Amino acid sequence: MKLVVLTGIPGSGSSTLLGRALDEVDYVHLNYGDIMTEIAIKENIVQDRDALRKLAPEIQKEIQAKAAKEIKARSEKDNVIVDTHCTINTPSGFLPGLPIWVLEELKPDLFILIEAHPDEIIFRRLNNDTRVRDTQKAKDIQLHQEMNRATSMAYATLTGATVKILSNHDNHLDSSVKKLVNVLNL
Repeated sequence: MKLVVLTGIPGSGSSTLLGRALDEVDYVHLNYGDIMTEIAIKENIVQDRDALRKLAPEIQKEIQAKAAKEIKARSEKDNVIVDTHCTINTPSGFLPGLPIWVLEELKPDLFILIEAHPDEIIFRRLNNDTRVRDTQKAKDIQLHQEMNRATSMAYATLTGATVKILSNHDNHLDSSVKKLVNVLNL
């Protein structure tokens, strides 16, 4: 069984791409934040996902570790693809989305980064009325994607996983889906 971590900054189209690819591959899709929320609700810590980020960091770390164990257990019997953030762009700097205690538990086989041109990402964000996104300049979006590349290689160094970067450009969704399916079926 394989455990794959798929990431992409907001507006990269990673969710759209993954949704289409899942129709063609035998993988269980797990969203890291959803798993954390389920655990926290089950343990009567929060009522909803938005309350997670308001918890004390120590409690968030405990839930994060429990989620990693649950995801790893699922990957023992199914191919699993985990949808999460490689890095989070915070006001105080970039925060790794997968701290060492998560990586040590997950031991993923592959990291897939979904990228697009910064101008494409800006346009997608502006036209997505289902989400509230911070306005960013193209150079800031490019920096975030570069940070994801560097961070994913650090993650790979710690876990022995490989890193695959896939482009998801406008008007090439079918081609991008095909490339993702091919990588997942290797």
